[in-house]
Amino acid sequence: MKYDFLIVGSGLFGSVFAHEMTKKGKKCLIIEKRGHIGGNVYTEEVENINVHKYGAHIFHTDKKEIWEYINQFADFNRYTNSPVANYNGELYNLPFNMNTFYQMWGVKTPQEAKDIIEKQKSEANIENPKNLEEQAISLVGKDIYEKLVKGYTEKQWGRKCEELPSSIIKRLPVRFIFDNNYFNDLYQGIPMGGYTKIIEKMLDGIEVKLNTNFFDDKEKWLNIADTILFTGMIDEYYDYCFGELDYRGLDFEFETLDIENYQGNAVINYTDAETPYTRIIEHKHFEGSESPKTVITKEYPKTWIKGEEAYYPLNDEKNSELFKKYQELASKEENVIFGGRLGMYQYFDMWKVIEESLKLVEKFD
Repeated sequence: MKYDFLIVGSGLFGSVFAHEMTKKGKKCLIIEKRGHIGGNVYTEEVENINVHKYGAHIFHTDKKEIWEYINQFADFNRYTNSPVANYNGELYNLPFNMNTFYQMWGVKTPQEAKDIIEKQKSEANIENPKNLEEQAISLVGKDIYEKLVKGYTEKQWGRKCEELPSSIIKRLPVRFIFDNNYFNDLYQGIPMGGYTKIIEKMLDGIEVKLNTNFFDDKEKWLNIADTILFTGMIDEYYDYCFGELDYRGLDFEFETLDIENYQGNAVINYTDAETPYTRIIEHKHFEGSESPKTVITKEYPKTWIKGEEAYYPLNDEKNSELFKKYQELASKEENVIFGGRLGMYQYFDMWKVIEESLKLVEKFD
């Protein structure tokens, strides 16, 4: 074989794996169907602003070893994710905290906020939530659910909250302190210079072929290396023999504006049902970029159609059972491994992608 490893996909999972195996003296080849490396963490410089081309990516983790690992490849700033919700022109801080409760009800103490939430939960009288709507109301009450959960969630998933399983919202973060930090993790930030530079450093010295689709010449690629790491869709690999797994898709609408500051925050969620997009990202606020212009992205969730880019796995009961069938096929492979959110059919935060990739590396020690 010409290579020890063929890695299909140059996203974070494949790039970490290729980097580590190359350090061990293995010869790796990466093929990537897109015209750039980095998968969905890819960033592109526009007007001196690093634009997150596939949605906002904010690195956060509680694991010191993962934080130290990613910091080998970039200096991170102190960005704190503090999104704002826009409900029909009313602005609320997220996650739900004392700022949110003051904006919604005018309350100034934690006890006042607790009393309102408990009263609404009691009035709803939901003992065994049967769907997402009942689950959310039983956790945070009717007001927060209707203004800050319902519309956003239905746009995100393309279904009514009454039709979604309660398991999607096992808990909702509710803080009775004035704290707009969305994540509880100890480590958080954005790489200065963008994520693409991280991937470039990981892949330094590794052969990469862009605009190369594995399925255009599957037999060739299956016979070019001792082991294949496939980070694409596992159902596509098996030619959808058991049927298609379900995903949610996304459309991105980019605008470069001739103003310095459009919305004053990196992320604003639109939680009403009428606004067709779920959020607007203003990229310069991630790094405090100096530019006379600004770049914004509107995100539109949509029904995924085979052949389009898949973003969010729909891990409901039906799809979980289908995925198990594909997993069973994968377990019989001698030299093909599946990794990443599409290969493992699971939504991963970036820290988890790195952890899972490093676990795979350990199997080859």
